[in-house]
Amino acid sequence: MSASSIPSRIRCLKKTQKLSVAGVSAVAAAALSLSLVPAHAETPAKPQTEPQAASATPVVFSLAPSAPQARTIQASIIEQHSTAEKLVQAADAAKAKQVAAAKAKAEAAAKAKAAAKAKAEAAAKAKADVAKRSTQVTTRSVARTPVYANNLDGWISEALAIMKAKGIPGSYDGLHRNIMRESTGNPNAINGWDINAQNGTPSCGLLQVIRPTFNAYHVPGTSMNIYDPVANITAAANYAADRYGSIDNVNSAY
Repeated sequence: MSASSIPSRIRCLKKTQKLSVAGVSAVAAAALSLSLVPAHAETPAKPQTEPQAASATPVVFSLAPSAPQARTIQASIIEQHSTAEKLVQAADAAKAKQVAAAKAKAEAAAKAKAAAKAKAEAAAKAKADVAKRSTQVTTRSVARTPVYANNLDGWISEALAIMKAKGIPGSYDGLHRNIMRESTGNPNAINGWDINAQNGTPSCGLLQVIRPTFNAYHVPGTSMNIYDPVANITAAANYAADRYGSIDNVNSAY
């Protein structure tokens, strides 16, 4: 029989199905071989003393029903076919499981990579935001820090800002009035003839403060130089507040 005469549906059978067909064919062949026996084989031949003519009776073979051996072989082949099917199914399931595991692993790796990237971007953004806010605060701080002129008006304005922060009373008018009377606005003025000078502690600076008074009422954060305009004003205002309630209440030597 040529390949072209084999039905197409048989040619397309799976491997396990072909094994099944081959098994059934083998069973049929085994059954046929076991059942092809002479019809008179059951009667044993008697010994002959004389030659006899050849019997004219023809030998007849009969197709007996499937023998027990054939059924056993058939059952074995069916079992093998079932086992082969199960092995194929198990292999397919294992392969599918491997593919699914590889896919899940790849997805997990992609998610982890995306999460790490998002975390790094968030950290970088937070760092940039902190730097930006710090710059803005510094800029605002610098912008809010007043710049005072290096003259009498500027010295009084700066001294008033410090006095306000320290809770020392006094006004621009009170400071300006007493400065003009004591030193005419000269930060380096010094009195070398009054009783303080005679005692070795001359009055110095804008508000003519002696060294012991300056040291006792010096305002922290200002210069320790008695001739420094702002330091001199704030120390004198602090002393006047303690003795007179405010520099505004001073209208003569104090």
